Amino acid sequence: MSQAIQIDKDADGNVSAALIELDSSRLPEGDVLVDVEYSTLNYKDGLVLGGLGGLVRQYPHIPGIDFAGTVAESSSDQYSKGDAVVLTGWRVGETHWGGYASQARVKSEWLVPLPTGLSTRHAMAVGTAGMAAMLGILALEENGLKAEHGPVLVTGAAGGVGSIACALLSASGYEVEAVTGRPKTADHLRFLGASKIIDRTEVESPNGKPLNKERWAGCIDSVGGAMLANILTQIRYDGSVAAIGLAGGAQLDTTVIPFLLRGVKLLGIDSVMCPYEKRLAAWKRLQSDISTDKLEQMINEVSLADVPALGRQIIKGEVQGRTVVKVS
Repeated sequence: MSQAIQIDKDADGNVSAALIELDSSRLPEGDVLVDVEYSTLNYKDGLVLGGLGGLVRQYPHIPGIDFAGTVAESSSDQYSKGDAVVLTGWRVGETHWGGYASQARVKSEWLVPLPTGLSTRHAMAVGTAGMAAMLGILALEENGLKAEHGPVLVTGAAGGVGSIACALLSASGYEVEAVTGRPKTADHLRFLGASKIIDRTEVESPNGKPLNKERWAGCIDSVGGAMLANILTQIRYDGSVAAIGLAGGAQLDTTVIPFLLRGVKLLGIDSVMCPYEKRLAAWKRLQSDISTDKLEQMINEVSLADVPALGRQIIKGEVQGRTVVKVS
């Protein structure tokens, strides 16, 4: 038996979450059984916990889109008992039972080896948010971004993706400008590496012009919506925006003018179905660039029992940094 957070839906369609004792015989199919040590809390976890977005189709369900731990059993040639592993993505925690349980059974191809020198706790401080941020930075660099080209904007900077992005960009020598709607996070963002703090009201709405003054060489955007539309009009010539999230909405009301007259590129970042080799490259860069001291400053460690309430808070934008869930 293991502890787990289980969500279920009643006859009226209401979704609730509870801490339960889970028999491992109930776990779904997979060729690797993992003793989960840590998971984390992402915006998508908040949606799943609240029954929002239609992400979960079958109930009861075990959420948790990330986890890190050690292999307990394996029928795969790729992993053996005792191997340290990390899982992010592959719709685990959505269509497949996830990491909010002491054990998880998954397909071996969904796992990656825990990078040398990185603890399972720190791997979950990175998690899907950090993986997405790193994939965004790699995409910007593949499209020509260099530190000498000018400042890089990070939206939603106090959130999971944003805080990791600020730390990673700063570690690579970029000038970072951070957007936040929470002034009290300014000192924390400067500690992570932001050289300038921009109030969300300055960039959250377009002014109707198809082009505005060129400000940023690139952008890691986890907000989307009107803010993204406005930022596109202010990206420097041949710059790029990595679109990672939609906390501000999925609708994008813009023109093609920035793309045609400035060569601006909008790069979609998917961390869910990302191929194995690209995941390995991202984890390798994370291992070399991420500061564990900065990670520690981002971490709020909680227990499984705390997760349901925190799920509601992250949807409201009330969670700062990285929430790491100690499972075992």
